[in-house]
Amino acid sequence: MKKIKKVAKKAKKVKKSPVAKAKVEKVMHEFKEKELHSGSKKGPIVKNPKQAIAIALSEARRATKKKK
Repeated sequence: MKKIKKVAKKAKKVKKSPVAKAKVEKVMHEFKEKELHSGSKKGPIVKNPKQAIAIALSEARRATKKKK
């Protein structure tokens, strides 16, 4: 039997709009300052960096949709 080599695919880099980039920066700054809440301001403080990234990307997506 022949061995099959698995080739890693390179991820495509997506260009973000300036609005989305600013939103991600703002949310990640809030995370670093321990001011980022899940849900509303009354929700618990986010402690997991992966969750902070998910929130940042979600808010950036919303911000770009509103601008168009």
